[in-house]
Amino acid sequence: MSNIRKAFENGKAFIPFITCGDPDLDTTGAIVRAMAENGADLIELGIPFSDPTAEGPVIQGANLRALSGGVTTDKIFDMVAELRKDVKLPMVFMTYANVVYSYGTERFLDRAAAIGMDGLILPDVPYEEKADFSGACKERGLDLISLIAPTSHERITMIAKEADGFIYCVSSLGVTGMRSEITTDVGAMVELVKSVSDIPAAIGFGISNPETAAKMAAKSDGVIVGSAIVKLIEKYGRDAVPYVTEFVREMKAAISSD
Repeated sequence: MSNIRKAFENGKAFIPFITCGDPDLDTTGAIVRAMAENGADLIELGIPFSDPTAEGPVIQGANLRALSGGVTTDKIFDMVAELRKDVKLPMVFMTYANVVYSYGTERFLDRAAAIGMDGLILPDVPYEEKADFSGACKERGLDLISLIAPTSHERITMIAKEADGFIYCVSSLGVTGMRSEITTDVGAMVELVKSVSDIPAAIGFGISNPETAAKMAAKSDGVIVGSAIVKLIEKYGRDAVPYVTEFVREMKAAISSD
């Protein structure tokens, strides 16, 4: 069983996202450790990119702050290698195809596997082009995580049949960000996935508070939260650790209470 699957073994999974290097890599490391100790089941680490097309203004801002602070892919790899000495829960990178291509696909995946990463999410790589990465990921024991969107319909079952790790269900059209409510029928998306595969399905985009998290967890195997956490980091900077810790605890409690 992939390490990622294990994140879904103890009830609903809470999956936080942060942008590496915002405000700096030391703070990123401290936040990852705090999240791991306070309810996260799997952590998404964003490798910043200058043109993050799937992201709303909150995460775009984090990308720009990290890049202007001098963060590089190599520095992020070094940080993860250090984290892996004591952080055992599954972690995946979320970034863009350009970041991987410019580093060198084989070299990037070799390094990611060597430092103990479990998977990769590339939101700008459609299903039709995933072969560029999927074989190379499999060879190294990395899960290439597939995304499905509300417009995928007949493609959802096709994507789910071949998916690895977990399915990332995008709850709403457009970019990442905090929303007051989610109107998409995500339950139907998850049911389509489950009709062809036993792969876990987690819902992301727009989940920013315990109430929405609980609603989405009731329809899926887990929830993914990024912008709400990144906003705390934007507000508190190097002092964000206790605020993120409290938020993660609240979210995990909300999705765990049936």
